[in-house]
Amino acid sequence: MSVPGPVERWVLAARARTLPAATVPVVIGASLTRPRTYNVTNTLLCLIIALALQIGTNYANDYSDGVRGTDEARVGPFRLTASRLVPQRAVKRAAFLFFAVAALAGLALSIRSTWVFIPLGMSAVAAGWFYTGGPKPYGYFGFGELFVMIYFGFVATVGTAFAQHGHIPAGAWWWGLTTGSMACALLEANNLRDVDGDQEAGKKTLAARLGRRRGSWLYAVFVAAAILGAGFGGEGLVGAVALAMYIPALQLAFSHKIGRELLPLLKQSSHAQWTVGAVTAIVMFVTR
Repeated sequence: MSVPGPVERWVLAARARTLPAATVPVVIGASLTRPRTYNVTNTLLCLIIALALQIGTNYANDYSDGVRGTDEARVGPFRLTASRLVPQRAVKRAAFLFFAVAALAGLALSIRSTWVFIPLGMSAVAAGWFYTGGPKPYGYFGFGELFVMIYFGFVATVGTAFAQHGHIPAGAWWWGLTTGSMACALLEANNLRDVDGDQEAGKKTLAARLGRRRGSWLYAVFVAAAILGAGFGGEGLVGAVALAMYIPALQLAFSHKIGRELLPLLKQSSHAQWTVGAVTAIVMFVTR
């Protein structure tokens, strides 16, 4: 495998295929408002916050797993710290740079909407860092899905909807369940692939605790929750699209493949999440 260049390595470590977890909740949350009351500035601020938090978390995860040695046996995408192509401190600085961008955008959004976003934003930054950072990272003890559901589901979706017009529209919490469940499915796509390496490194994700075979059912549960959320949110068509888009991923998750053979699962999950987000936005625009 060729060594990525100075810019390419940072792009790879930002993990573009995980970015739907940040983008789709904002798209769906913004689509819950009527077009004539749409607030473009607040939506852009929400998008900046979500993307900066996601990339910052990815770099923080890269740094913390790298210094712990967890990434030494990984089979997933390129990592900056474990590759030793970039100094550890540079990766750590990059993580906090993106957290700072999220904080500044969050402050601007708070000024334009509500101060409640300030403590929410502070907790989101803490959640991003302590996922694999600190003395007892919660991601190492099987709590990653809980925080992903909270921040990349309910907070991002409902928060974006609230930022549009100052109240929470009907169905927003169900759509938060949909986006959070898809983000958790994306997380499981990573964790199922890394089960063997995580078990060896003592990283006790839910997938590592359950094992490769039973972990596939966890992936299926999150896909089912995403479909149900769309249905209870009032858009059965979106639920049907979600089911169709996740079928190939479910087939792979329940296959006998392990390790690097599961790399396409992340791509399939990402593609499904992008598609569901786009279809939801279109349906909401047409029906509202």
